[in-house]
Amino acid sequence: MRHIRWPATVSGAIAAIFMVASTADAADKVLIGDVGAGNATNWPVYIAEANGYFRQLGVDVELVGTPSSAASTQQLAAGSVNLNTGGVADPLRAIDQGAPIRIVRIVIGPSPYEVFAAKDIKSFADLRKKTVMIGGAKDITRVYFEDMAKANGLDPAETDYVYAGSTVARFAALTSGSIAATILFPPFTFKAEGQGYNRLGASADFTKNFPFTAFSVNQAWAKAYKPALTKFLAGFSRGVDWFYDKANKQAAVDMLVKATKSDPADTAAAYDFFNRLHAWDRDGQVEGSGIENFAKILKAQGELEGSTDIARFIDPSLTAK
Repeated sequence: MRHIRWPATVSGAIAAIFMVASTADAADKVLIGDVGAGNATNWPVYIAEANGYFRQLGVDVELVGTPSSAASTQQLAAGSVNLNTGGVADPLRAIDQGAPIRIVRIVIGPSPYEVFAAKDIKSFADLRKKTVMIGGAKDITRVYFEDMAKANGLDPAETDYVYAGSTVARFAALTSGSIAATILFPPFTFKAEGQGYNRLGASADFTKNFPFTAFSVNQAWAKAYKPALTKFLAGFSRGVDWFYDKANKQAAVDMLVKATKSDPADTAAAYDFFNRLHAWDRDGQVEGSGIENFAKILKAQGELEGSTDIARFIDPSLTAK
């Protein structure tokens, strides 16, 4: 590449122009940290993008893949992404440790996770002294799995944990035969069932007192570019509304298949499942969602040092109209 040396006065003017352009771009661009290479939790994002809602509102949204929820939260705190989407455990821990982030919207309320096991495993009791794969040692999937295990008479300490941050990786481990059971997210739950793996339970039947996923935001970015945050959240809500119109089922399925390379039949089953679950709430209000309940769980486990008061974890001014 050829480099050109400009006179100081010219280079100064050019720098000023680029600074203005950079500011304008930052106001329009929204970078969202996401675990893996795409999944159904972001269905309304894919819908809003495909239908042009974000473009109409004046924002350019990009999902940035990360290996785990913890990694996504670290990128958010560092300002490498503007928002992230995922379980609430990592944002709560990060905020407790002083990270400059806040939770701004519930994405999915009830948990869509289900535990699937190898074909010779018929119950949770059969998992004693077996290897189970969850998302991470402090991942939300551990809370869901252990709630189900205890309710079914299995002490989680009787299993051996291994970890993988994405459903794709956990499904691959199950089908390879390297683990006895794992916790999966649609549409991989339908794929596992279709291939004859045994469904041991759904987390929504056991854990009901806190939300599944949320959007968290970098505070500095949110304060500097509040209009972009507002527009993104509005586009997401429009995507939620469109999803629940059953006349849009096939188009919605096609969008997720394109975004995640998932199987069309499994994705169609996932559409029906998420409708029955009413996974996404249009407004996604954090207050009253049960975030503080999960903070209390983390506190009891020794993972939070400070208060579990919800006011520590949210900043209503970031989304106030």
